[in-house]
Amino acid sequence: MTADQYPSARRLDLSEDLFGHQVGDPYRWLEDPGSEETQAWLGAQDDLFRGYGQALPGATALAERILELTGTGHIGIPVWRDGRQFFTRRLPGQEHAVLRTTDPEPGPGPRGSRSSAAGTEGSAAGTGSGRTLIDPIAIDPSGRTTLDGWQPDKEGRSLAYQLSEGGSEESLLRVMDVQTGELVDGPIDRCRYSRIAWLPGGKAFYYTRRLPADEVPAGEEQFHRRVYLHRVGSPAEDDALIFGAGRDKTTYYSAAVSRDGRWLTISAARGTEPRNDLWIADLTTSDLATPELEPVQVGADHRTGIRVGRDGRMYVYTDAGAPRGRIAVADPASPGPEGWRDLVPTDPEAVLEGYAILDGDQAARPVLLVLWTRHAISEITVHDLETGARTGTVPLPGPGTVGGISERPEGGHEAWFAYTDNTTPATVMRYDASTDETQIWARPPGTVEAPAVAARQITYRSSDGTEVRMLVVSGAGRGVVSGASGESGDGRPAAPRPAILYGYGGFGISLTPGYSSTVLAWAEAGGVYAIAGLRGGSEEGEEWHRAGMLDHRQAVFDDFHAAAEKLIADGWTTREQLGIYGGSNGGLLVGAAITQRPDLYAAAVCSAPLLDMVRYEKFGLGETWNTEYGTAADPEQLGWLLSYSPYHHVTEGARYPSVLFTVFDNDTRVDPMHARKMCAALQYATSAPPSGRPILLRREADVGHSSRSVSRSVALSADVLAFLAAHTGLRLP
Repeated sequence: MTADQYPSARRLDLSEDLFGHQVGDPYRWLEDPGSEETQAWLGAQDDLFRGYGQALPGATALAERILELTGTGHIGIPVWRDGRQFFTRRLPGQEHAVLRTTDPEPGPGPRGSRSSAAGTEGSAAGTGSGRTLIDPIAIDPSGRTTLDGWQPDKEGRSLAYQLSEGGSEESLLRVMDVQTGELVDGPIDRCRYSRIAWLPGGKAFYYTRRLPADEVPAGEEQFHRRVYLHRVGSPAEDDALIFGAGRDKTTYYSAAVSRDGRWLTISAARGTEPRNDLWIADLTTSDLATPELEPVQVGADHRTGIRVGRDGRMYVYTDAGAPRGRIAVADPASPGPEGWRDLVPTDPEAVLEGYAILDGDQAARPVLLVLWTRHAISEITVHDLETGARTGTVPLPGPGTVGGISERPEGGHEAWFAYTDNTTPATVMRYDASTDETQIWARPPGTVEAPAVAARQITYRSSDGTEVRMLVVSGAGRGVVSGASGESGDGRPAAPRPAILYGYGGFGISLTPGYSSTVLAWAEAGGVYAIAGLRGGSEEGEEWHRAGMLDHRQAVFDDFHAAAEKLIADGWTTREQLGIYGGSNGGLLVGAAITQRPDLYAAAVCSAPLLDMVRYEKFGLGETWNTEYGTAADPEQLGWLLSYSPYHHVTEGARYPSVLFTVFDNDTRVDPMHARKMCAALQYATSAPPSGRPILLRREADVGHSSRSVSRSVALSADVLAFLAAHTGLRLP
């Protein structure tokens, strides 16, 4: 494209001296979304993409196929309260998952004496019985309303739930009577990311809420959270302040109350830092509104979570002295680290992800189920609850991902978990400790024949010699040659194919195998889809995360470049056929990739990205990420940020890949200003002389960073794949 084809974008002669660095910012005016100039520029970008997108071959067919593959629907893990199930389900054709419940099971007692064996395939969740509690589409047929969170009380009689509109994630908290569906409390505002900790009886709970806007400095309305005690039916303005005053404004809190109501725990972490402070209080010895909180850990450089079990022991989940995690036990009356005794020690290769306690009367002995990921592949081990000795494993359908483990909070011999892999949509499994058997509990409600694909995990070396793993998905049997380099059983195509390399590399988030209609549609069309487990994630534990944080951020980008070079060297693809894709922190990854190695990639899709790392903390939730990236207010850390900030590394005349930015107007996490400024900079840099590779912006209103309706997700995925196909040479039907 030439300069006259791109919307006009005024360039400012703006440069600031920041600790001796001359930092240019020619498109700062695009930070203001409400200005007439920005709106005119955005309207022109919308017209440009609309015309371009309509001409992309195969987009309609891709959308139809992706929609077919999402026809599996969804079924969630059951959450139990005294014999009553709560679960989410999305039927084929529904835009959002619906929260449903069942009537309580008949049974003589709470300690796991009733059996759910009859619920295997044909359970209430699996057959569609039960009744609807919350249907976002019934509330708002436009699809703009999303269910952000929900938590039944300990008896299953009341439900706290949070709804937001237009993707804003600005949740309003309400309470419903489960039996009647009647609204009994709320809405309560300023409850974004609030966890609900019910007290027994369903009359009160602890929760987090931001201070009112008029009580905080201008620009800090998204911060300043506090922990409160709320009594159902009373005005939120009367809530008792429990905790949080005087701490850093970016601190997040979570509260939990033990099943018997005796123990309150409160965790606090500044922003997204990989460490937390932790307190516990005995509610039987103090007033609910003034709990006497005793520190478990304060000022420690590790992450810890605790729960008090039905046996009275305090179970400690921590990475203290164990970057891959361990489980210890202690007396809650003496909760400090000096009293912790290892129950399940750390594994040198597997990351501890969670656990469940099965201590019902029907089991031969109380057991502990422990969930691990070994190089991003899930496994579950069985341990004696008293000693921690390993006694077995829970068989899984294959090398895939387990999404959490659910147990009966009143005690029982069963556990439920979701399993998925690249061709298996999330399926709920049930483990029975009394028989040591695992069965399917509920399949997704829709039936779809997944394409025949093969998934291979490949090991490669980054530029500094670090071993990194990458999952490569391709159409099975399409000219694949076995015995290629990588781990045993890997294969490569007989000829290179168009490929997408996806990555994230941040915040301790792991990329693990899972059913994706987008990945399957691409592989079915003949492409290769690779997912790299970069440093900055948690695929290998907390050390792996910290190896990509702060001044180590370049290691993430180096791992990504090395993944691309591995795919090319092994014959999976070529530079001319390689596209890259990432969103949010992964959008930063893509932005850094194209500015550091524009020669290595043919096309890129950069979704909801961070790109101006000098000013990122001035927008959205950016300031909560200082502990991940660093702050431009510190001279040394500004140097780290400037070393890779994509917006500041755009070079006029460089031959950049074809780039599509996808942004969402209601994104309250990552401000769309990043993509606006970077798009303008790249359009200018590549238009004289014209590069022949388009730089485009795809914008959506009424959606945000995360939750969206199925139809909006399908349309976005189809446009992304069609763009990448057009610029990597994948021929679509």
